[in-house]
Amino acid sequence: MTDAAATPPDETYSYLGPAGTFTEAALKQVPEAAGKAWRSVNNVGEALADVTTGRSVAAMIAIENSIEGGVSATQDALATVPGLRIVSEVLVPVNFVLVARPGTALESVQVVNAHPVAYAQSRGWLERNLPEHGHIPASSNVQAAASLLDPDSTADAAVAPPGITDHYDVDVLARDLGDNPNAVTRFVLVSRSRALPEPTGADKTSLIVELPSDEPGALLAMLEQFSTRGVNLSLLESRPIGDALGRYRFVVDLDGHISDERVADALLGLRRTSPNVIFLGSYPRADKQEIEYHAKYDDEIFIEARDWLRGLLSGEPD
Repeated sequence: MTDAAATPPDETYSYLGPAGTFTEAALKQVPEAAGKAWRSVNNVGEALADVTTGRSVAAMIAIENSIEGGVSATQDALATVPGLRIVSEVLVPVNFVLVARPGTALESVQVVNAHPVAYAQSRGWLERNLPEHGHIPASSNVQAAASLLDPDSTADAAVAPPGITDHYDVDVLARDLGDNPNAVTRFVLVSRSRALPEPTGADKTSLIVELPSDEPGALLAMLEQFSTRGVNLSLLESRPIGDALGRYRFVVDLDGHISDERVADALLGLRRTSPNVIFLGSYPRADKQEIEYHAKYDDEIFIEARDWLRGLLSGEPD
């Protein structure tokens, strides 16, 4: 990693910092970011502004958590900031360590500093092992640990990411605090690139779709665009548009690539029925799990059907 201030924008990557966050851990999984400049930012809006203004070539942001679902700040930003594309995704296991100033014993901990989300995900461990502890909310996982170095801090320990000791002089009192060992956060790399990653057979397509009206069957009509073409949805979440009650947009992740005939046909159906369809990108799945679907939705079936119709229109013999 090099200095972002002295590096051309096409070699700079933005991420939610500071150093030591799970977002930084996600960016470490991106091969093309290795050896480039990484710019630490404070929020999703700043990260995406870096991309749209050309300050950075791409930004890494959290979009979904296996326990709490979609990250609303990211979903809303992607719906309202034009010109962005998701080019890849990475998965980061979410777990926490309990850290303290050097020399602190676990049994002496009375007050714990932790981000509210981290606290919620490790509360079971804390209540079992520190049943009388108090909690001070922190603005971020890293800030929780950094606060221990403040002489005015009243916290004895902090819940922090596992790599925090690479950045701060703290001791690890306990590991694996997370109540759910399978917790994972999904991150996406967002850029302005219009070039689509090549299909791999294990791909995901992300969309944001507005319903045409608030009426019975509107959501069903949208979902039928996928079901009638054999396209599976791996994520479907609603977010208020904000201009009136009852007006929603839907964040959709579907299995497949836009170059797949079944996916392309579904997008055409959406375009005909929805007032606004935002294509966020088609990109390889982080888990590399190959997409399975019924043979009746093979590309060749859609191509043959179009050829048949073209023949009818042109008067070709049966």
